[in-house]
Amino acid sequence: MLNDNSQDLATHFLKLSRLGSTRSAMDVDDDDDDQEEPPTELNTINSSGGFLLVSPDKLSVKYPTVHMHGHDVGVVQGNRPAPVKRLVYYFEIHVKSAGVKGQIAIGFTCEGFKMRRQPGKNGAVVGTTRKDVKGRLYPTVAVHSQNEEVTVNFGADPFCFDLKVFIYIYIYMFFFFTLFLFSLFFRVVRSYLLHYGYEDTLNSFDLAGKSNVPPISLDQGSGSNEEGRMYALSQRKVLRQLIRKGKIDAALGKLGEWYPDIVQDDKSATCFLLYCQKFIELVRVGELEEAVSYGRTKLAKFFELPGFEELVQDCVALLAYEQPHKSVVGYLLEDSQREVVADTVNAMILLRNPKVTDTQVCLRSDLEKLLRQLTACCLMKRQLEGDQGEAFHLHRVLNSSDE
Repeated sequence: MLNDNSQDLATHFLKLSRLGSTRSAMDVDDDDDDQEEPPTELNTINSSGGFLLVSPDKLSVKYPTVHMHGHDVGVVQGNRPAPVKRLVYYFEIHVKSAGVKGQIAIGFTCEGFKMRRQPGKNGAVVGTTRKDVKGRLYPTVAVHSQNEEVTVNFGADPFCFDLKVFIYIYIYMFFFFTLFLFSLFFRVVRSYLLHYGYEDTLNSFDLAGKSNVPPISLDQGSGSNEEGRMYALSQRKVLRQLIRKGKIDAALGKLGEWYPDIVQDDKSATCFLLYCQKFIELVRVGELEEAVSYGRTKLAKFFELPGFEELVQDCVALLAYEQPHKSVVGYLLEDSQREVVADTVNAMILLRNPKVTDTQVCLRSDLEKLLRQLTACCLMKRQLEGDQGEAFHLHRVLNSSDE
């Protein structure tokens, strides 16, 4: 049973090793999905005609006459609906003249909105609007007394209101409240460091946490998982460091010394990933002849094995490029590829713990499980809202720390 579990775990990481080959294409697709043309000017065709004048640049509106009735409203929409595949859409107006009565209004209206009515009447933030609005909504401006005049800013010029700060404050308040409420942050991060063998960072983290983190109540299940993740921590740390530095021969030597059963079958997925990484490291430093020789010795036998051939082909393809890091198989030279191999070895060692009863514990830390749940919830929430709102891409969130 141990061998079957080992093979299943290693196969999981084997699939992860080729995710980099499709990551760029996925990013392009994500960008395409999020591209929506926002409004840029006022729509002079869909307006209330004689009750308003629109400037030649289609960004200013004026009410030229005296209104006689409540339905003599000058209304005009934007030339496009508000984009929905983003976190927030916003536009502003600048009041050039309040006119006689100051009955200027802005809002969002549907395509079939009657252009003789005010689109809104409340000048204060009223909170979250109703969720059952159907169809696309257009930014809309209305004027309703003589000489009222406004200019619309759809984003071509800087907004007077600092929208980004407003969004960041809202997001940070939510997350800080969540962390304070559940007091899980420390335990989740600690479980991640434990799971992946970052012993030195873990020690520093524990030292800092003694004075900065409130007491945390751990249930029995969490304590059991933590005890299991302490297994062979120092050895897992050493192996991860060696693999992250590209010292694959040294890592294989340590595995042979500490866990010979992991490398005993040289056709296993774990050995295959280590051999591939050794080949990649040779290409990285320009040792192409040695890489060819190593490939013939260690990788040739995997060409005919189901599930292995694609990664072998990508590895060999590195030899065809003068600048392999810029090629379609350049993902193999990224640090993330070393991490996949290190994660594989880490999981194989955790599986050797006699107290492990669930192999899934060896695959992911609590943090990763929470992120997977977060992703699933965000996707489901957006689906329930008719695919409106900013599309959630976890890799963008994790890579946005410098913004």
